[in-house]
This record gives sequence, structure tokens and C-alpha cells, in this order.
Amino acid sequence: MADAIGITLLGCGIVGGGVVKILSEQRELLQRRSGLSFDLRHIVVRDRSKHSGRNVSTDAAAAIDDPRTQIVVELMGGIAAAGELIERALRLGKPVVTANKSLLAARGRELFSLARKHNTVIAFEASCGGGIPIIDAITRGLVANRIDALLGIVNGTCNVILTRMTKNGWTYQQALAEAQRSGFAEADPTLDVSGRDAAQKLALLASLAFNVTVAEGDIYVEGVDKIQAADIGFARDLGYVIKLLAIAERNAGDRLTLRVHPTLVHRDDVLAEVGDSFNAISIFGHALGHALFYGRGAGQMPTASAVVSDLVDVALGSRAIAFRQQRIYPDSTPAADVLPFEQLESRYYLRLSARDVPGVLADVTAALGRNGISLSAVLQRESNDSQMVPVVITTHLAREGAVRKALAEIDALPTIAPPTVCLRIIDQPKEFAGA
Repeated sequence: MADAIGITLLGCGIVGGGVVKILSEQRELLQRRSGLSFDLRHIVVRDRSKHSGRNVSTDAAAAIDDPRTQIVVELMGGIAAAGELIERALRLGKPVVTANKSLLAARGRELFSLARKHNTVIAFEASCGGGIPIIDAITRGLVANRIDALLGIVNGTCNVILTRMTKNGWTYQQALAEAQRSGFAEADPTLDVSGRDAAQKLALLASLAFNVTVAEGDIYVEGVDKIQAADIGFARDLGYVIKLLAIAERNAGDRLTLRVHPTLVHRDDVLAEVGDSFNAISIFGHALGHALFYGRGAGQMPTASAVVSDLVDVALGSRAIAFRQQRIYPDSTPAADVLPFEQLESRYYLRLSARDVPGVLADVTAALGRNGISLSAVLQRESNDSQMVPVVITTHLAREGAVRKALAEIDALPTIAPPTVCLRIIDQPKEFAGA
């Protein structure tokens, strides 16, 4: 007879319901694979009238304090209340499984330290990448690698919006409305479309990948809410697709660049093919080279899959052993040495709205030249507007600060209707060339 592990589940919404479903429907499979059985002692909810069952309650403190509760699973979300309950569990020496990337991004160092002090552990696979086992890959599978870059699509809502804009020629507002109707976007989508959700996930992933502590405030963030259909079309003409990427890179001076923003991705890059709510994360290690982790980045069952994976790992005791020994968590690593964003070197996509008169392009290229920026390509379409025409320029590698200075000069020209659109381009990994 397998040992029964007592579980308290805090929050039984979409993901919590998925956890209940897996623990119920896959009980025999989990027991056969782990040698353990899992007993949901308490399911704590905000409104008991919406749930049935003898083990459903609204008293989170009592459920956590119950001696029969051996592991606490937090799926209620938010920071304040969830943080207090996780603290309560940790102070009792009870391990916590959570999907709460916002809480860990804000208070990770403090909570990991508390877990260590009370000889317990926090497991958080479901906080990034939905069902993709990306945290396990970084902390175990790639432990022999010096990781030099981590980049990818980590927000399904933004990827749905950009996919719809690309495939259907929709505006941002049309794509957002459809994403909300189909359940891919919240009624208030701000956390997602602003890029902050992706930044919180990048803070966690980069901390583990580079063995430093990354705060959300270390990350430069732009969202997708300013993306226009015209730029989707011009990017296609140039051989690119626009994706919201979370990017962490180690530069030659061993400093990190950390950023989340819409990015032109070459159409032959595997990330360009990642559509709808799927996530994909590329990792570049010194020994492995490039690895791509792809799968559903959100949704009830994929995220519940990651939660239950953590649950089994914690119950077996292997996660606690690794947590005690490894020095990769934010409570035991130094603050990241982050390169100021103005010093970033990238290629750029610029879209100008220029008056159709002689000498405009010469003035623009002069402003770019004064700031040390060389052109890679120029693309111009005819316009129905007899006065203003769109002009697209792509650059060779340039420094962010120089590009911003050049754009200020360009937007001040009397022949330009500001603001000029500026997006960054990421080059195709060398190993894809000629594939």
C-alpha cells in the first residue's frame, strides 16, 4: 500500500480544477510511477457555494495548520494574500508548490530564504511556460552548461494576438477582442499585453539560468499594444515575423542584457513558426549549443501537469534535497550585473512617415550617419496620401542610445510626422543558416 501524502490546495479555479482532475483520474498512474498516493485533505476556495465536497472550505489557515497537510499547493494567484499563506506554510516547515510567478518575481528572495531557514522547499515549475518543463531543464538537465542566452515566447496571450494580426491582417484591437472572446485574453489584459507577465517570467528564468538574482525592474519592457498592422506587413516583406520575445543574454563583459519587447524574427528561425497560445524557449549552452523547449504555455491541463509534476517531486523528497544543496536560487545568488539598456547593440527596424518631397531620405540618413548608424535596407511603398509616405529602414548593428538620439533628430525634421516606429531585430542563430 502506497503512503498517502496529505495535500491542501489553495484556490480551485481553472488550474486548480485541473489539478483535482489529474489527482483523481490519474491516481493509479501516479501511484504506480511514484509509489505514493495523494490525498486532497483540503480544497480552500473563496466562495464555498460554487463548490461541493466535504473537503472544501474557506479557512485557509486551518487547512494549512492541519497536521495531516504535508504539502501546500498555492493556485489562488495575487501577491498579498497568497504571500501570507505561503509564509505560514513555510514557517511550519511544509513545502509549497506554486504557479505564482508574480509573487516569486516580487518576493522570491525573501520566500526562498524563509523556506531554507525552515528546512523546506518551494517548487514552481508551473510559473513559467505552462506545461513545458523549462525550470527542471535549467536546474537539472542543463546544469553542466554555461548558459549564454535564453530567449523565447513566454506569453500565450500576446502570441495569439500577434498570430491573428499576421495571419488575418487584423488590427491590434480586432485581434485583442477576438482573443478575449475565445478565452485567450483576460477582460483586463494589461499584465499580458504590457509585457509585464513575460518580464516576471524572464526574471525567474534568467535568475536560474545565470545564477544571479534578477528583479523585474532590471528588465526593459515594451508590450504589444502599440503594434500596427502596417508593421506586420512590412516585416513580412522583409522576411520577418513580429513576436513578443523575452531575451536574456550574456555579453562579452559577462554582463546581462534583459529585455521584453516586440521583435522581428527571421521567418526561417524556429520561433517564427510558434503560433497561437504555444510557448517556445531557446537556450544556448556552451556544451549543448541550441535547445528549443516548445509546448502549450497556458491552459488548465498543461499548467496542472506542471503542478502535479512538482507535487510528485516534492513528495519523493528529491526537490528538497536539490534545493538544500544547489546555489542557484535568488536567496543564495548575487544581484545581476545588468548592462544599461542604452548600451544594447541590436539591429533595428524603423518606419517613418515622410513628406513626399525631395531630400527627405538624405536628411534621415544624415541623422543616422551622425550617430554612427549604417543602413541595411530601405523599403518604400506608394501611398494614397499625396503628402505622406511610409519609409521603412533596417539597420546594421547599432547601439540603443545612438538610435534613440538619431530618432529624436529625425522626428524633429519638418518633413517627418512623428513618432517614428522603432522595433528591434534578432538575427537568426548561426546554426540555422543554410538548414
